[in-house]
Amino acid sequence: MYVGRFLVVGPEAGAYRVSSRSFPNRQITARDDALTVSPTEDAPPTDNPYVSYNCLRVVETPTGETAAFGNGSHVDPIAEKLELGYPARDALATSLLALDYEKDDYDTPRIAATIDADGEALIGTVRKDALLVETVTEPTLVATYETDSPEAFDFEATTAEAAAQDAYDLEFEHAVCAAGVARTEDGFETAIENGDE
Repeated sequence: MYVGRFLVVGPEAGAYRVSSRSFPNRQITARDDALTVSPTEDAPPTDNPYVSYNCLRVVETPTGETAAFGNGSHVDPIAEKLELGYPARDALATSLLALDYEKDDYDTPRIAATIDADGEALIGTVRKDALLVETVTEPTLVATYETDSPEAFDFEATTAEAAAQDAYDLEFEHAVCAAGVARTEDGFETAIENGDE
């Protein structure tokens, strides 16, 4: 089944995966303060604004570190609002509402999640017909297609590396790359899975 881009979030760990039929030549790279989705060197040129973006950021907030991740350019304003002291719910809701769903041929939803240092996790999506932000207490998945409302999901990863690998290996079609994040005693760890490079 093809669900497009998706994320899974739970109180301890989370993951974001790029699944794509149209733009498979992408990878995730680590930059100063973010994990970034971008075209590979052999990717054909494109002016599509939804191909490159920061997909995961860990930021310092007034109450400690928080990880924010998602499927597009909305990850940056979510992270910036968290740094300013917005509650995670408000950072998600205002950023998703402001940027709205993607104005492509499929009205693709924007999806995002946060995990804070205390294990509070939230998941959000903005679709053409709804804006949803929910606190989650168990692993929860939301995708751009088919599963565009958050739902409980069996995801047992507790490390960033396992989260990235497990998300990449899920049997949803057209895996491209994945990012993982997990809480540790020393803060958040992140990991990248780009498949067979």
